[in-house]
Amino acid sequence: MGRNDNSGNFLQVVANNFDVLALPLVTLVYPLYASIRAIETKSRTDDQQWLTYWVLYSLMTIFELTFAKILECFPVWTYAKLIFICWLVLPQFNGAAYVYRRFIRPYYMNPQVAHQMWYFPRKKGGSLFSKPDDVLTAAEKYMEEHGTEAFERLISKADRERSNRKSNNYMIFDDDYMY
Repeated sequence: MGRNDNSGNFLQVVANNFDVLALPLVTLVYPLYASIRAIETKSRTDDQQWLTYWVLYSLMTIFELTFAKILECFPVWTYAKLIFICWLVLPQFNGAAYVYRRFIRPYYMNPQVAHQMWYFPRKKGGSLFSKPDDVLTAAEKYMEEHGTEAFERLISKADRERSNRKSNNYMIFDDDYMY
């Protein structure tokens, strides 16, 4: 009879502390395992899934650290977080990839929005070592007109031409680069 009481108590303890036990497994252990597997595959899809997951997990952690005192007032927060993390992590949902495609990528790929947020133009005539942003501006304009894939093809073509020049046993000096 004592043995059944102990197993009942154990199950009650597990049920009462489910969030404490499940949260590290769902938020850290499984994503670490899946991330290592993703590193070993050639698929960009799983890389995107897990890189996005870690970005979102980091943002959520920063949010929790910032608003810890407020979140303590909401006992349901831990369970809501667990459900959200399950949605991000579980392969049936691929929530992290969805968030990336739906929210992060459109924001990041929109040059005007990303440019306004992350780009700080140099002051004219400021530093002796500063260069004009002509190359960056031209690259952004090219990507706006032709898309990022066309820009990547252009870069690949330039890399192939540079390697062909190297193999022809002559050197070309071009400003800061030696081929």
